[in-house]
Amino acid sequence: MQYLTAGSGASFCEYKGRAAYYNLKDNKTGVPNAAWYYPTPSKAFAAIAGYVAFYPSKVDQAWVGDDLVTAQEGDFYGGWITPKVVGPFKVSAATWGW
Repeated sequence: MQYLTAGSGASFCEYKGRAAYYNLKDNKTGVPNAAWYYPTPSKAFAAIAGYVAFYPSKVDQAWVGDDLVTAQEGDFYGGWITPKVVGPFKVSAATWGW
């Protein structure tokens, strides 16, 4: 948490509730809204309160176990794609409607 500061804006998931953002401090200028979290998620998702998720496109590398994550264009749904995840994926503006 020492590398995070409050980000700007918010978003809403119909399942989990309101998400807030963190900026990532680095050795340069920082990375705005590099991570998100649910301060008070819905009752069904209460277990995720206090956890932070990072956009893989905004960090040098992201891993799930032994699998290097491929950042998804546009970061839709966070963009966590590994060889074990099967698409199709929302990857461009043309896929926003499905």
